[in-house]
Amino acid sequence: MTSTTSLFSPVEADLCLLAENLKELVGARHHMLRIAAEHLFGAGGKRIRPAIVLLLSRAASPERQISDKHFRLAEIAEMIHTASLVHDDVVDESAMRRGVPTVHSSFGNRIAILAGDFLFAQSSWHLANLDNLTVVKLLSRVIMDLAEGEIQQGTTRFNADLAIEAYLQKSYYKTASLIANSCKSVGVLSGVGEALTEKFYGYGRDLGLAFQIVDDILDFTGSADVLGKPAGSDLKSGHLTAPALYALKEVPYLRTLVEREFAQPGDFEEAISLIHSSRGIERARSLAAQHVRQAVSYLSELPASESKQALEDISDYVLRRLN
Repeated sequence: MTSTTSLFSPVEADLCLLAENLKELVGARHHMLRIAAEHLFGAGGKRIRPAIVLLLSRAASPERQISDKHFRLAEIAEMIHTASLVHDDVVDESAMRRGVPTVHSSFGNRIAILAGDFLFAQSSWHLANLDNLTVVKLLSRVIMDLAEGEIQQGTTRFNADLAIEAYLQKSYYKTASLIANSCKSVGVLSGVGEALTEKFYGYGRDLGLAFQIVDDILDFTGSADVLGKPAGSDLKSGHLTAPALYALKEVPYLRTLVEREFAQPGDFEEAISLIHSSRGIERARSLAAQHVRQAVSYLSELPASESKQALEDISDYVLRRLN
């Protein structure tokens, strides 16, 4: 499988600088936050969101260097994403994320919550200093969407009647909104015009949805070592994702298991088996592929460049994670 490092080669040096900047921005004045920042930004994360911002910035203006505002936008996107992960891990009581101990398991809930709050505050401050009201509105909306996604997820646990459309809306709020609105902000800062800016938004939205659907498939097909958490943990928590929702339409007895919240011995294991024997995973894979194709189509007006090719390769990589 192609590594994310090779996918991001046109902006790899920028991403290294970005990681160091983030450690400094977050930890400059507080010893404990400095330790937490080293933990967060030195843990070898994929940094897909800032990479997309930087690549799209280069693809939109192949003849120019990335501007300071584009670079800061990439930093803001990663701050918002990381802040949401820190808070999610506290809410979910997750001890590990991608094989690395979470902030709250390493430093306690108090530091984790403060670190997440500080990241959101820092992102808002730097966002305001971009001096672009449209971009401020776009990324402020993302923070609202993240909260809305968490609320929706919390209020639909074990809901066997959840529609696939509602699942996609929640996935937009939790994952795709940040990528979509970051991409749209690139268009605004690059001055590419309203039509192309909307296509940048479409690329980010569909790529983000595909990424979340693939993550949800991997929850059923990946190993605990690869996932960095127990396989099937979303289902066990009552979060019904695309594979389970499609399987529910095909296997009526699965509803019984879900609605009694896997209360009887063997319920959870039987539910996993029923989902695997159904077409749920296959249909979810088709849904992800549909969104990937749509995402790539939005790049058609960009001139050929190494950065544009990387954006297309990232789209392919999303599906290759399933192989």
